[in-house]
Amino acid sequence: MDDLDQRLNRAFAGCVVRKDLLHQIKKGTNVPSFVLEFLLAKFCATDDPHEIQAGIAAVLETIQQNYVRPDESNRAQSLVQQKGSHKFIDKIHVSYVEREKRHWAAMENFNSRRIAINEKFYKENDRLLEGGIWAEVTLGYNDVEDDDYAFYVEDLRPVQLSRFEFSRYCEGARQFSRDEWMDVLLRSVGLEAAKFSKRLKLHFLTRLIPFVEANYNFIELGPRGTGKSYVFSEFSPYVTLVSGGQTSTSVLFYNNQRRRVGIIGFWDVVAFDEVAGIRVKDRDTIQIMKDYMANGRFSRGPAEIIANASLAFIGNIDDSIESLVRSPDHDLFKPLPEAFDLALLHRFHTYLPGWEIPPSSSDLLTASYGFITDYLAEALHHVAKQTNRYAFVKGKARLGAAVRGRDETAVIKTVAGFLKLLHPHGEPTDLEFNEYLEYALEGRRRVKEQLNKRKPDDEFAAIQFSYFPADGQERAVFCQESKAVGQLAERDPPPAAKSGDKTAVMPTPGPVGEPTVAPALRSLPKDRHFTIHYGDTGYSYESIFGPYLAGAKLIVIEDPYIRLPHQIANFTRFCELAVKTGAAEKIRLVTGADDQSQEVEVSEKLDALVDDLKQHSITLEFAFDSRLHDRKIKLDNGWIIKIGRGFDIYQRIERPRSGLGMNDFDLRPCLETSVDIFQDGKA
Repeated sequence: MDDLDQRLNRAFAGCVVRKDLLHQIKKGTNVPSFVLEFLLAKFCATDDPHEIQAGIAAVLETIQQNYVRPDESNRAQSLVQQKGSHKFIDKIHVSYVEREKRHWAAMENFNSRRIAINEKFYKENDRLLEGGIWAEVTLGYNDVEDDDYAFYVEDLRPVQLSRFEFSRYCEGARQFSRDEWMDVLLRSVGLEAAKFSKRLKLHFLTRLIPFVEANYNFIELGPRGTGKSYVFSEFSPYVTLVSGGQTSTSVLFYNNQRRRVGIIGFWDVVAFDEVAGIRVKDRDTIQIMKDYMANGRFSRGPAEIIANASLAFIGNIDDSIESLVRSPDHDLFKPLPEAFDLALLHRFHTYLPGWEIPPSSSDLLTASYGFITDYLAEALHHVAKQTNRYAFVKGKARLGAAVRGRDETAVIKTVAGFLKLLHPHGEPTDLEFNEYLEYALEGRRRVKEQLNKRKPDDEFAAIQFSYFPADGQERAVFCQESKAVGQLAERDPPPAAKSGDKTAVMPTPGPVGEPTVAPALRSLPKDRHFTIHYGDTGYSYESIFGPYLAGAKLIVIEDPYIRLPHQIANFTRFCELAVKTGAAEKIRLVTGADDQSQEVEVSEKLDALVDDLKQHSITLEFAFDSRLHDRKIKLDNGWIIKIGRGFDIYQRIERPRSGLGMNDFDLRPCLETSVDIFQDGKA
């Protein structure tokens, strides 16, 4: 045992187990980890290697004789009838049947819902009435023909802890530093913390936030084989994993016929595995899910249900992350079902980048001690139900202007989850708090970036996330994958300059983590086809449009989205460029509007621009066309300019923030878009 093992054993005697023993047995049997660790604690509570081997043999024998699998329920029932009684390890719960005025027990894998039980068992174990517990249950056979049941409970010993003392848990946690406690938690889920960076440790711990933070909406997408589903299937009896396939309102939320709450009301976490394969059977499911994800409640007929279960969505990504980030047509939500609309995606509190987590390997497993799975599951269940760190985080976090509404809620809940996991006994240092805050901002920004990519307008444009640490200097937070692609992306070479001119030099990658600055175009006009990547700077209107406006007297602009204040401001900025650099005599704008009232509002604002341009001998004409879709600028000197986002190529800087890029658009970070400039007839 290393020092951490020894101290953990002293602080939590009887609550820890050697995790490599679990790995040995787990490979050969499909039994929940917390059941195996219960048996390991019973038979292998020693450091003597010979006794450990004998204990492992006893565990395997117990599983063979007493653990009943779902497909063996008929044989198990027959065994009780033949022997008169038999001990099983199974999940058991008790329900009160009002019509009969009595309690009945039910065992999951044994597949019986009508087992007689003495009241002493559910009085001593309240959780039998609250979703059930795993236990060693001795069943007897009732051969009285007049009775309406075949089996009864002779004895019951909980596999799960019958009592959890939070004060002892906190007292033990005080004996470890934050980083040591982080390693203890990772060892408890079977991983050797020494092999991971701080960022990877936070990734693994983020998987546990739904366990401790009520109504937390979590998503992780990444490659296969990284252990995404393991935590949700093996780590806690308070979590249920729904495999990919059909799902319905009655199963998830509420069954109108039975007037019974669905699984959302019985678990701390409902996790959806292989989320890409989910098929929604009825229209109400997604709408109810959105209502629930927003505020933890939903209505179903006359019933209004409040629940605390967190939702976790896990799935695979088959595409290259770099290609998805660069793609103008796809985003990091690509694997999700079509039924997951923008409103639902907006409710995710964090997006864990599963592509950064290494594939599962025996080399990453720990041979050290960690908490017995059931003990830690009880601790996480307790902090989820009995503690609240939201108010503390909200009072301490100073967030930038862009972090508002659901963004703020998401960030606060993520930080609160880290505090519950890593500081159950107290408060973090400022440095530790800032680590959690930056990580939470990145996870939420990843959600917003994808939403903004799907709907590139004002609704999701506020993605310039930042916070203010104690020194008062605002710090911006970025997503690793989009920032990296922005500065590593290969760009098309510039057009060759004519003899005597300097060749235009396109940007070269800067230091890792820094945005690339693109110099202004300095070559004579030629066809150009390139991509402006997310976070790039150096793309002012002058550098893009300026060389092509020379000699153009008529400028025709087709853009359906010159209607909102910032869009009109962008159009005005283009008109200013036409005044300064071109020979323009007429500008003709065709745009769109949602309705008649918006047409009137936009017309009033453009009329003022008409008067201003007259002073520079330029006529501005504008018209509205609801059929307009594409964005295009056509010049009578033969050039056609197509930009996917039109004039709206810049990231918005929320006021009252100040700094570089506020006024000089050469220094303002861009949104991702494609640019095509060609002579008329070459399209």
